[in-house]
Amino acid sequence: MKSLASLLMVALLALPALPVSAADETPVHATDPAVAPGPAKPDPVQGQAKFAPVCAACHNADGNSVIPANPNLAQQHPEYLIKQLQEFKAGKRTSPIMQGMASMLSDADMKNIAYWVTSQKAKPGAAKDKEAVAMGERIYRGGIADRQVPACAGCHGPDGAGVPAQYPRLSGQHAEYTIVQLTAFRDGTRKNSQLMTQVAAKLNDSEIKAVADYVAGIR
Repeated sequence: MKSLASLLMVALLALPALPVSAADETPVHATDPAVAPGPAKPDPVQGQAKFAPVCAACHNADGNSVIPANPNLAQQHPEYLIKQLQEFKAGKRTSPIMQGMASMLSDADMKNIAYWVTSQKAKPGAAKDKEAVAMGERIYRGGIADRQVPACAGCHGPDGAGVPAQYPRLSGQHAEYTIVQLTAFRDGTRKNSQLMTQVAAKLNDSEIKAVADYVAGIR
């Protein structure tokens, strides 16, 4: 006579195999970091759609601001724009208007807007004060050695194009806007760049004005 254990084994083997549901299967990519999905790509179409009602009133429809107090955004590095929007939203960079605007944007919105506006062609600016431009060019290209002020071109490039993900484009930027920002760095009211705080602290009003006027006309 067969043992009870043998009978149970025969019975189990006789049962039909049950199908495995999709829920029971774990896809390889769900646990394999080598094939994990990367960050979402920016969507410039969505960026333009968001830019028009939120940003265009101050920065113009193509990112070339016609209001000197508001910066040109066209052709700016997207990484820089994303960083500034995130810091406005977090309160690290202060501006009642921009903090309110940035608070309405998600990280995806910021990326989409930045990549759309940087694809727009920047319009050239122009210097206005010939005497100031000469001083500004000296400081921009050579710094001020006796005060250990580095040349602006060392970070922002000889043509003001900046370095993606590190230093912003300055070429063609409104002088009025640049003056306000350099003064804010010097006075400590803008605190989101330690390097710029240290540099601006060594510049007087006429030097700030000269540099700002010079970069406005860089080609």
